[in-house]
Amino acid sequence: MIHPVEPDRVPADPVNHPRHYQSSSIECIDAIAAAVENLKGMESVCTANVIKYVWRWKQKGGVEDLRKARWYLDKLVQSLTAGKP
Repeated sequence: MIHPVEPDRVPADPVNHPRHYQSSSIECIDAIAAAVENLKGMESVCTANVIKYVWRWKQKGGVEDLRKARWYLDKLVQSLTAGKP
């Protein structure tokens, strides 16, 4: 379920609604839930982490978050291509 969020009007809540996971009216957790709905296991974990780190990189971890996203993306590609020519 998508929870409407207006970041400028919501008090800071680093546990339930961290600002670095909010973008306009969509929270990162809701976008991740939609993106991984039909995925399982490592596909779901890696996809979720790629989204998370790309989503927040500018507000939280900078280039380090982009590197983490790339790490999870590489792990996903490796898991999908393992044993394939």
